[in-house]
Amino acid sequence: MALVGALRCSGVHWKDIDRGADNTRPLMGQTWVVTGKLETLGRSEAKAQLQHFGAKVAGSVSAKTHCVVAGPGAGSKLGKAQDLGIEVIDEQGFLRLMSTLGDEK
Repeated sequence: MALVGALRCSGVHWKDIDRGADNTRPLMGQTWVVTGKLETLGRSEAKAQLQHFGAKVAGSVSAKTHCVVAGPGAGSKLGKAQDLGIEVIDEQGFLRLMSTLGDEK
């Protein structure tokens, strides 16, 4: 999964890739933002994992943002998410969520 995510982040795309059934993409239709420094995994890997499960990963927080993953040093994006009442999780919460979603496959 990490290799495919890294390839996607590098601009590699496949025409005939089977994206799987919707039940394997439980974050489909959700927009997520990753901000701050993640200590266990890189931001590009977090982005790849979110995209693997169907999420769109945005660079800025808006009212359409479903959730923000905030690591240490998160600044204005974290503040905006809090102002808008958007769910914010830390890296450990993100890792637990990814583990849970991976178990559902």
